[in-house]
Amino acid sequence: MSDATPLDPEVLSVFRCPLTRSKLTQQGNELVAEVGGLRYPINDGIPILLIDEAKLPDGIATLDEFKKKFADQIPE
Repeated sequence: MSDATPLDPEVLSVFRCPLTRSKLTQQGNELVAEVGGLRYPINDGIPILLIDEAKLPDGIATLDEFKKKFADQIPE
C-alpha cells in the first residue's frame, strides 16, 4: 500500500457513503463512513465509492448482515 495522499477537504466534504449516505472521513488510503464504518478504497487518488468494493467493519461477515444491523440508519 502506497502512502496516502490527502484528498482536498472541500471535495471530501461532498462525498457520502452510497449506502448510509453518511459523511466520509479519510483514513490512510480509505474513506470511512461515519455510520457503520464501511471502508471504501482510494486507488491512485480516486475514491472507489461502490458498495461492492467496501470493506465491512470487524464483526460483520456479509453486506446483508450489515444492512440488518444498521437498518434504522440506512435511508430508503
